[in-house]
Amino acid sequence: MRPTFAAAAAFAASALLGAAQAQTKWDMPTPYQDGEFHTRNIKQFAEDVKKASGGALDITVHSNGSLIKHPDMLRAVSTGQVNIAEFLLGQFGNEDPVFAADNLPFVAPGWDSAFKFYQAQKPFLEKKLQARGLRLLYSVAWPGQGLYTKNPLKTVDDLKGQKFRTYSPQTARMAELLGASPTVVQVPDVPQMFATGGLSAMITSSATGTSTKAWEFVKNYYNTSAFHPKNVVVVNLRSYGGLPIAQQKALTSAATAAETRGWEMGKAREKEGNAALAKNGIAIHEPDAAMKAAFGKVGAQMAAEWQKSAGAEGDALMKAFRGK
Repeated sequence: MRPTFAAAAAFAASALLGAAQAQTKWDMPTPYQDGEFHTRNIKQFAEDVKKASGGALDITVHSNGSLIKHPDMLRAVSTGQVNIAEFLLGQFGNEDPVFAADNLPFVAPGWDSAFKFYQAQKPFLEKKLQARGLRLLYSVAWPGQGLYTKNPLKTVDDLKGQKFRTYSPQTARMAELLGASPTVVQVPDVPQMFATGGLSAMITSSATGTSTKAWEFVKNYYNTSAFHPKNVVVVNLRSYGGLPIAQQKALTSAATAAETRGWEMGKAREKEGNAALAKNGIAIHEPDAAMKAAFGKVGAQMAAEWQKSAGAEGDALMKAFRGK
């Protein structure tokens, strides 16, 4: 009886060890805070993966840049320092024009156009990421970027000469084409710069406007939805390839759900932001036809400049978006 009992005990121990070894644990960095809708979406994604894999693939989300700082995330996941990560695509636009495409203002304004642009951009994006050893799992856009001004605008010409807060080469070029004076100001300094006359206009989303209490220093918001920057969630190809097929399917099915859910969360966040701005005394303006036409000219010029820098891929992407 003892040998039989010993054999059974050994088998049970072996089974438990095998189960423990079968579980895969990944750490997933994101630059955003826990309350941000992107982070909430990622945490649901991680829960869905764990559930679909029967606990075999366990992803721990590290928010607010606590594990990897934002500028280092692309390199970290490409080299396998982490297996999976989320980052703002435009953060790395200086490394490849395709990464900056969704930062072109007035080219794909509004949620529907932004999603159409994503579908056109996606094959090029997947190719670029694959070359870096990465697989695109999903992408979710931020709310559209709108114009904040101290004084109401009668026409776009009213922006000429205004000190316009910019935060990227694309927004600086946009300010130039609008006749404004590009002014680089870090987020914590924005209220003081408006108060002292160092700024009179800026572009950002209603979501960011609420988090920075924009009503304390501006009175007007133009709902231009100029562009919708996107976050991407990517997985290291070697890490993905090392997973059993069942876990790969758990990952990709959860990603599909996260993308659909995330775009809806973004739309809801934009509505909440607009409502909060209005509640706190900011006048919400919808651009009239003349403004839209003027903004469209700026977008067309910037798109042409971007296409030139992106070469044949830029031409192909724009043709795919425009249906040509």
